[in-house]
Amino acid sequence: MTSWNVKGTYVEACNCEAICPCLVFSPPTEGSCTAMVGWHIDEGLFGDTTLDGLSTALLVHSPGNMKDGNWKVALYVDDRASEEQNQALMGIFSGQSGGHLANLGPLIGEVLGAAPASISFNESAGDFSLSVAGLGSTEAKVLEGQGGGAVTVSGHPLCISPGEAGVIARSDKLELDGYGYTLSVEGKMAMSSAFSYSG
Repeated sequence: MTSWNVKGTYVEACNCEAICPCLVFSPPTEGSCTAMVGWHIDEGLFGDTTLDGLSTALLVHSPGNMKDGNWKVALYVDDRASEEQNQALMGIFSGQSGGHLANLGPLIGEVLGAAPASISFNESAGDFSLSVAGLGSTEAKVLEGQGGGAVTVSGHPLCISPGEAGVIARSDKLELDGYGYTLSVEGKMAMSSAFSYSG
């Protein structure tokens, strides 16, 4: 199997109230959880193929407690990627190439699709925006904590970024319309963190 590594910034926004109980394997605040997830790669290699500057995104729907699985997911890959980069991103972020994301495999009940898309990604000190053509967009601002600092959570079991603290935010908006899932909410859960995966 080809060796690879990627690192950068991870973001997510969902329909749960902040702080999302899914992080500690409790039931979603709305009964089900629908989320938009994004990764921006600052530095990455898949064999000899560089992945610097590319992004991916995921639509995730869990019908109940996330630990019970039966998730429905769709993967979106940066449409600026070459064919080699596209295949690398598909392998890494689907979990097929191993690494941390392969651990999510048993929780996925159905893959709705996988396709290239125009992805716009911006993040600064925990505030972020993510837009995926054909799926939707979100904007979020950091939740202010003690002394004006950010609220963070670490060591939670539903961890997309092992070893990294998540910076908790609230969405100014989360609008989704893809694969039969539609959502238009604001003031809900959002989070960002660094990530580093390898395989």
